[in-house]
Amino acid sequence: MSSLPLPEADGGGRYPGFRTLAQADHWDRATSAVVESRLGIPPDVRFFTPPEEAAASALFDLLLGQQDEPRVPVVNMVDARLAEEQTDGWHYDNMPRDGEAWRATLAALDSEARSRASCTFARLDPDQQAGLLRDICNLDREPWHGLPADRVWSLWTRYACTAFYSHPLAWDEIGFAGPAYPRGYKNLGVDRLDPFEVRDIRPGADPTHGADR
Repeated sequence: MSSLPLPEADGGGRYPGFRTLAQADHWDRATSAVVESRLGIPPDVRFFTPPEEAAASALFDLLLGQQDEPRVPVVNMVDARLAEEQTDGWHYDNMPRDGEAWRATLAALDSEARSRASCTFARLDPDQQAGLLRDICNLDREPWHGLPADRVWSLWTRYACTAFYSHPLAWDEIGFAGPAYPRGYKNLGVDRLDPFEVRDIRPGADPTHGADR
């Protein structure tokens, strides 16, 4: 199976020697197939237009600190959900349905970038992108391009985190050994590790910051 290039087993620098896929022998066949499928070639983009894909890719890289390879293909994973209408089954009453909301907010990102720097969001430098997102976040419940800023932020982060933390590369970074079925865990409780788990050598670090990847 063609797959993403995987880093050495360093647990993202925080869990030395740890790699989620090293636990694959302890999963049943169905579980292994699901996990390994996420490492294959990501699905083609079907929902986002090329400008939307560019804006979404830049947005996700910034939100998730993915500046270096290998990257979790978040934009493809979110696109697949939207193309197949696999939403959370609800949306805020002051927001459009998720697919429409994504199109509207990505267009708004590009519009905002053009008003600031005469280019699309994807073409802003990282500091400008970060500044734009901070301004949106700081609006809290105020409107941004006709939509409540806090709801826009919720839409973006909800989809980004759901995709990112479903992927084995992200599991390596947070020291998650993957599905517990059928083996399970025996040492339950705070700071009690099973033999296959590795202790975090930098417990105060931000697990989603790019420098820790």
